[in-house]
Amino acid sequence: MPFLDVDRWNSSRHLGRWEPAEGERTAVTDKATGQTLLEIPLATSDHLDTAVERARAAQAEWAARPFQERAEVFATAAALLQEHGDEFRPWFVRECGGTWMKADFEVELVTGELHHAAALLHQPQGHLLPTTQADRRSAVRRVPRGIVGVISPWNFPGELTMRSVAPALALGNAVVLKPATDTPVTGALLWIDLLRAAGLPDDLLHVLPGSGSEIGNAIVEHPDVDMVSFTGSTDVGRKIGEKAGANLIPVALELGGDNAFVVLEDADVEVAASAGAFGTFFHQGHICMAIGRHLVHESIAERYTDLLVEKAEALKVGNAFEDHDVTLGPITNASQLDTIDEIVRDTLDAGARLRTGGERDDPYYRPTVVDRVRPEHRLFREEHFGPVAVVTTFADDDEAVALANDTEYGFVAGIHAGTLTRARAIGDRLDVGMVHLNDQPVNDEAVAPFGGNRASGNGGRFGGFADFDEFTEWQWVTERDTPVAYPM
Repeated sequence: MPFLDVDRWNSSRHLGRWEPAEGERTAVTDKATGQTLLEIPLATSDHLDTAVERARAAQAEWAARPFQERAEVFATAAALLQEHGDEFRPWFVRECGGTWMKADFEVELVTGELHHAAALLHQPQGHLLPTTQADRRSAVRRVPRGIVGVISPWNFPGELTMRSVAPALALGNAVVLKPATDTPVTGALLWIDLLRAAGLPDDLLHVLPGSGSEIGNAIVEHPDVDMVSFTGSTDVGRKIGEKAGANLIPVALELGGDNAFVVLEDADVEVAASAGAFGTFFHQGHICMAIGRHLVHESIAERYTDLLVEKAEALKVGNAFEDHDVTLGPITNASQLDTIDEIVRDTLDAGARLRTGGERDDPYYRPTVVDRVRPEHRLFREEHFGPVAVVTTFADDDEAVALANDTEYGFVAGIHAGTLTRARAIGDRLDVGMVHLNDQPVNDEAVAPFGGNRASGNGGRFGGFADFDEFTEWQWVTERDTPVAYPM
């Protein structure tokens, strides 16, 4: 018997528990073929009201459970995911347009998030404070925020959903989840079945698929949602931050990036080009950490770019579900394909040089290498979110730093150098939330705070001890054996 109940997704709605669904539906499609895989019901703002009401009723009892009971849910979920991973992986290939390597990577990442969520509950939950009152005990403790709204994206929907959902639930909150319209299965329905099978009680996790922005806006503006976690574009993140600020609720924002990969003249060019190709082309460049700009010392730029071209032309593009040797799948949606093609065309028209690719074959975009890119070009300034390697040269370390920082974004950077000391000297001068020395930027671990600054978000809000900062709040508690009489 299959672990995942696809028939239930097709016929039921999940507002904290599976129940018959009526109303408007949306198709879940195979991104390579356009085939409809199933149809799921869409939520409305009325469904959100029901979900929040049920979540509020269930959250206090869940938070009061012993920490071992809550931790066991997530440890069990991790074990179940490892056991039944072969049922999960095809959805990452078909619904996300991913490759099998990407599916393996995402299942591994989600497993790590589940283990991390369980481990959070074994950490100290507060501190004993000094106090000026000799007969008073003073402490602070972490308490759940209450109801967390999670709005997740389509590029790595499993990982970027569960890195908020798992720690938020583990730390005693309830969650209302709006997955991306393109990926409601990998962004939500997989994890509902997994967590319920692992023992998560009813009404703590509510899934609200929606088209457009209706449900996302309703979550941010709902008076009984206590915080919002959003991963997505910078433009939408700014609007969500504004709405959340008006309601005086905290918001965790992980937004776009135009990430620099700096290759110094003493780097191993072959190794750097291998890292640069992976950081650009993995999952069609649909990664917030992907390399947006290859900044290469002028003395090695021609050799480095030649190697990138060789690697790009060797990549196999197609439907990975039918051909396991495919290394680049389809662009997830037509709008993103149009954006990639437009930015490339405008940059070439402005004087950059196309070395390979630059062609669309809907729903695919050929792996592309463009050099002679200058800071005024769109490919330098904008997040294209596609399989495009953008090469700009520099003459010395100061120019490399200036080019890397010449962006509104501040997400992540990678640096390749002949010595770690030199790489560190460059990294120390970059205005980004994360730096990887002698590595490319696509790195993620559940135990490390993750995030960027400026147009890339409001800091390292996900992972490690940062999860306490986001999904709990401090409560100061003082105690006395005998009540105090005051002189009034």
